[in-house]
Amino acid sequence: MADKLLEVQNLRTQFFTRGGVVKAVEDVSFYLDESETLGVVGESGCGKSVTALSVMRLIDRPGKIVGGRILFRGEDVLEMDEEELYELRGGKIAMIFQDPTTSLNPVFTVGNQISEAIKVHLKLDDRAARNRTIEMMERVRIPDARRRYTQYPHEFSGGMRQRVMIAMALSCNPQLLVADEPTTALDVTIQAQVLDLMKALSEEFKTATMLITHDLGVVAGMAQRIVVMYAGRVIEEAPTRALFATPAHPYTQALLSAVPRSSVPRGTRLTAIPGQPPNLVNLPAGCSFAPRCPKVQPRCRVERPELETVGPNQRAACFYPY
Repeated sequence: MADKLLEVQNLRTQFFTRGGVVKAVEDVSFYLDESETLGVVGESGCGKSVTALSVMRLIDRPGKIVGGRILFRGEDVLEMDEEELYELRGGKIAMIFQDPTTSLNPVFTVGNQISEAIKVHLKLDDRAARNRTIEMMERVRIPDARRRYTQYPHEFSGGMRQRVMIAMALSCNPQLLVADEPTTALDVTIQAQVLDLMKALSEEFKTATMLITHDLGVVAGMAQRIVVMYAGRVIEEAPTRALFATPAHPYTQALLSAVPRSSVPRGTRLTAIPGQPPNLVNLPAGCSFAPRCPKVQPRCRVERPELETVGPNQRAACFYPY
């Protein structure tokens, strides 16, 4: 699969804590084509963000990537030295984090922070980097960009700070953008604006996007394909239209049932998934979703299902799909 931009093979990332080994990501595999948007969805704690950080090789102690391969244009990120990683991050792969407040340094101006990445990766001088920064600030629709170049993060609203992060991420023309819950801290109106902006710029720059979110509504309008994660594993993978039309895994079905709909009469209670996700230190035998699954059978409690083809380009880790 040399034509794949990103290919993650059997990735395993664990955290070694006093309470035991947390198996945050277990045997996760997926791929991403050039210019494609892949949605990675699931409940909090399912391993989405850890997968994203693993792709960037940003896992710190007590965490460790203990197995698998992460191929970017055929080169294994896990075998790169620090100099190669320095060129990769920001230049070839950029990341937008959940909270722009903690991603931006409060003691440097917004303009300087964007310019610094441009100077490092595009090898531009101060004046050219400044011009490129102002251009990118205008592209992400920050008004009066020339004046705001000299302002500090606290002078920007949450939505504007996230626009700064998008400008910073795309300023060096990366081939892959990893967006980890990029709209979680924003209100609904600003969320829609930021997502529309991300989609437009990704298409303009022909940047592939790995979009991490717990919100299925977000990926519905953004992604061509979706990977669903549960308890550190991929449990379903499908084209977006197929996943929404015919979800195969009971967990995916439950997630979709829990999405609020405008057609539902006012006062109707939302559908909730019963129970809690399993303890990642002590995972149950068999299927991890079995204790919460309405279709559970005796086999599910003793055997772990593998991802199997259940439809055109659709795979699910379930013995009894649909």
